[in-house]
Amino acid sequence: MTSINADKKHLRRLGHNLKPVVTIAGKGLSENVAAEIERALADHELIKVKLSVGDRDAKKAIIEQICQQFDALLVQSIGHIILLYRTAKKPNPKLSNLLRP
Repeated sequence: MTSINADKKHLRRLGHNLKPVVTIAGKGLSENVAAEIERALADHELIKVKLSVGDRDAKKAIIEQICQQFDALLVQSIGHIILLYRTAKKPNPKLSNLLRP
């Protein structure tokens, strides 16, 4: 259990200076937004997503849907920003937020 917490702590540290690459607004998880999340996770592995959707329950539902649909791990959720992680099959050292210096 501690290795998971240590991994999350490391991922939070790496994600601290990232800017949100995707914003989910009133239309929710549309086809275009889903495609952009998929591309961003495949390229960068660790991404921030901004959620501008209704109340806390709506936000929680969207987060669960994203994690299930994209097989992603919720690393952190602060305010309207979530930090997601998914291991790339073939990480690109030029794009991956984990491999870049």
